[in-house]
Amino acid sequence: MKYIIIGLGNFGASLSIKLTASGNEVIGIDTKMSRVDSLKEKISHTICMDATDEFTVSGLPLKDTDIVIVAIGEDQGANIMATAVFKNLRVKRLISRALNPLHEKVLLAIGVDDIVHPEEETAERWAKKLNLYGLLDSFELNENYSIVEALAPSKCVGKTLQELDVRKKYNLLILTTIKNVEVKSIIGKVSHIANVQGVASASLLIEKDDILVIYGQNTDIKKFITQ
Repeated sequence: MKYIIIGLGNFGASLSIKLTASGNEVIGIDTKMSRVDSLKEKISHTICMDATDEFTVSGLPLKDTDIVIVAIGEDQGANIMATAVFKNLRVKRLISRALNPLHEKVLLAIGVDDIVHPEEETAERWAKKLNLYGLLDSFELNENYSIVEALAPSKCVGKTLQELDVRKKYNLLILTTIKNVEVKSIIGKVSHIANVQGVASASLLIEKDDILVIYGQNTDIKKFITQ
């Protein structure tokens, strides 16, 4: 089997070494030359490059690669961007590392084939910059931009994304929507699960109680939720 593993931190390095030792061909990629140099004798191939650059990534032997694993852990933004790049290049199988529940939903919306959780979070999530009514969850890509999970504002209910035109009016992207679906077990017990709807399209109709997963600048997100 041939693998490309993005991110040679503790998890990515360990996985790359084990796969190589098992007779697989592994290309290990990281932006830090120190990591690449330290692992070049333990992994089939190591490359120092930015996996969020689609032009650079397109030069990799993607057609001959069986599985691509995005193992970036310290930079959630880079993780999502790299995952999106490989998804866009139509690799055979794409696995990505999720750092928290919202991150996992975004990866599912992108369309990864599988998600890996190398460790459980042991620390509190970083402080949220947005303390707004309707905001359910968030994580920051940097000090200015976030991906948030928010209850659909009443002004959105009954409208399509094309009608709302949030990209033009608010400079935001609606990545996906989540519906709370009622599920009844064989013994009649009712529970609710979060059902991610996939990548949002222009024709998507927003319904009452829908949860929106939104990407954009913190100030723009605040305007969209509160106005």
